[in-house]
Amino acid sequence: DSNVVPEFLCSVLRSALVFLSFLLPAAKRAPTQPRLKMNFEQMEQVGKQFVDYYYNVFDTNRQGLMALYQDASMLTFEGEKFQGPANIVQKLTSLSFQQVKHHVTTLDIQPSFNGAIIVFVSGNLVVDGDQERPLKFSQTFQLVPTSNSQFYCHNDLFRLNYA
Repeated sequence: DSNVVPEFLCSVLRSALVFLSFLLPAAKRAPTQPRLKMNFEQMEQVGKQFVDYYYNVFDTNRQGLMALYQDASMLTFEGEKFQGPANIVQKLTSLSFQQVKHHVTTLDIQPSFNGAIIVFVSGNLVVDGDQERPLKFSQTFQLVPTSNSQFYCHNDLFRLNYA
């Protein structure tokens, strides 16, 4: 039938217009986070500096990590979720060990949306001085830029890796 093709094309065009109508308003909206003009080397430097600072503070004074989080920040620790600086640091300070030392073995960094940075870390934890049985861990951070060109940890996901 000769009307089948035009009806099909009209249907496809209507679908395309509906799809585009969803895209166009989103493209006109201002980004929710400030965009920092950083090249990949600068992002890598930020990610590495964050990881060094985070694990140094974690290993010496976990309470000092509170400044790295904001109200919308979330930690998922072994499947449990905690939101906001106070709840996150309360969880980290309540862990059962007295001493811990993080040894980073891999570090991967990628750019993310609106100037954010994804940082993936794997390594070993020496807990309470037990050098003979380090624990394997993985941790992922999403670092989001603030209005004053600094970063805070918006997402923090931690897992022990069992063999």
